[in-house]
Amino acid sequence: MPKVQQLKRATMDKLTVKGNWNQVKGRLKASYAQLTDDDLLLESGKEDEMYGRLQKKLGKSKEEIRKMIEDL
Repeated sequence: MPKVQQLKRATMDKLTVKGNWNQVKGRLKASYAQLTDDDLLLESGKEDEMYGRLQKKLGKSKEEIRKMIEDL
């Protein structure tokens, strides 16, 4: 995938996730009881930190977590 398309996709993914984050967060907490609000804290520019917390708690790769969130 060309770099421009990757950048567009990443930007759209972030906007989509941020727009629906409260719904996604509720679904994740319902599916994974061990997740806390702190684990799911989505701050601008710190998305990678959140993914790292989720990777540690769920034992999944970053791509698996992204896919899981997209599918919610």
